[in-house]
Amino acid sequence: MTTTSHTHVELRPGAYADSVTLLQVSRQVQGLAGVQAAQVAMATALNLDVLTEMGFQVPGEATANDLVVAVRLDGEEHLADVLDGVAQALVDAARVPSGAGGAGDAVAPPRTTGAALRREPDSMALVSVPGDLAVLEAMDAVEAGRDVMVFSDNMPVEQEVALKRAAAGTGSLVMGPDCGTAVVGGIGLGFANVVEPGPVGIVAASGTGTQQLLALLAHAGVGVFSALGVGGRDLSSAVGGASTREALRRLDEDPSVELIVLLSKPPAPEVAAAIRSYADTLATPVTIALLGPDAPDITASAEAVLTRLGVAVPEWPVHGAAHPAAVGRWLRGLFVGGTLCDEAMLIASRRLGPLRSNIPLAPDQALPSSLTADAHTFVDFGDDALTVGRAHPMIDPTLRLDHLARAAADPQTAVILLDVVLGHGADDDPAASLAPALEPIRTPVIVSLVGTAGDPQGLDRQARALAAAGAEVHLSNASATRRAVELVPTYHGER
Repeated sequence: MTTTSHTHVELRPGAYADSVTLLQVSRQVQGLAGVQAAQVAMATALNLDVLTEMGFQVPGEATANDLVVAVRLDGEEHLADVLDGVAQALVDAARVPSGAGGAGDAVAPPRTTGAALRREPDSMALVSVPGDLAVLEAMDAVEAGRDVMVFSDNMPVEQEVALKRAAAGTGSLVMGPDCGTAVVGGIGLGFANVVEPGPVGIVAASGTGTQQLLALLAHAGVGVFSALGVGGRDLSSAVGGASTREALRRLDEDPSVELIVLLSKPPAPEVAAAIRSYADTLATPVTIALLGPDAPDITASAEAVLTRLGVAVPEWPVHGAAHPAAVGRWLRGLFVGGTLCDEAMLIASRRLGPLRSNIPLAPDQALPSSLTADAHTFVDFGDDALTVGRAHPMIDPTLRLDHLARAAADPQTAVILLDVVLGHGADDDPAASLAPALEPIRTPVIVSLVGTAGDPQGLDRQARALAAAGAEVHLSNASATRRAVELVPTYHGER
């Protein structure tokens, strides 16, 4: 006898857990007997949209402070066991390991940033809490005269300005907010790739841009000892490059740094000019890699760094070959890295003209909330608006995989361009979910695979898996974008 599908949705008011924890819980619940689909998430607007697309009906009174448990089962007889499994998964995720000794030796974890800094007097702070709370924890560190990396996104810009103004008074370096990647004293923080120490220091208002530069330099045999992220808005008019100046000053004083690279997504012109002038006063040479319409891409900047160091520029590897037939009209870029998306748009727009995006190059090129349009489209799934209550897409690929399926099913799609970013903190095996989604697609798929040979996911293994699924895989995001543009059929009136 066959069983009928049974759907169950419930709200649990006030039962907060962070997005990475809930992603782990959802995956654990999805593996339980009788479960067809499961999502355990905070009831943010974005998550409610995802649940609706999955076919779940969430009660209208849901708020962002409610935990939603939504499961689709083979039959109602599985419900009690599955809800028990949800409860156990939440308990497992929340459990705090005890100390190494017996119960009497366990040391209670500090409850505030200030308490943690008092326990570790020579440490820096790493803040990863909801964005509206991050400034409180980060300010504790700054007022104690400590450096702080603010991994959190969605911090209001006025709070960032106040935090960095306070840091200027205490001599602290604020990395962030939304600082996803850093290398401090040879130790990677956040989404960091595994690299050897070397003569290059990086100051970057860009997380995935830093990772691309680390990957390219590593492929050429050049290491990096320090990569100081400053947050994607640091070179905006509002923030004025406050952390960028401090980071440049510190690397200039570091005798191990022979060359500094200043990297950023497109900055405010007046701030870029002021920072260039400041860089000219430093004793250590600085290579400027600020993305913009007429500026070099990250790969070209990496090649300039290698030339300046007297290192031969290698061939950037390519694995596999895309399906040759492009019969649609539009290029679809689906990115997890904001700077990689910016770089791709800057390159593609020179050939294809105006593009539509949720992080547009111009205000009149913004995508609607559906993230779709009858045009060339580029979506940054790591944008703040798409990560409220959700893990970053470098950890949770669900949202991008859904849009990948839509793009592949659209007969107007000519080419699909993706990035896959490796390193500590990212998905343990991104090809495990992406490769099966790529195999049935006959539209050409180009992938920029950003990573190093030392990354835990295995750079070569990921490249082989994606190439076997039909993708053409590039280490250089710039070369991947140019290849994708080459495959877009030309139309009357297009550049």
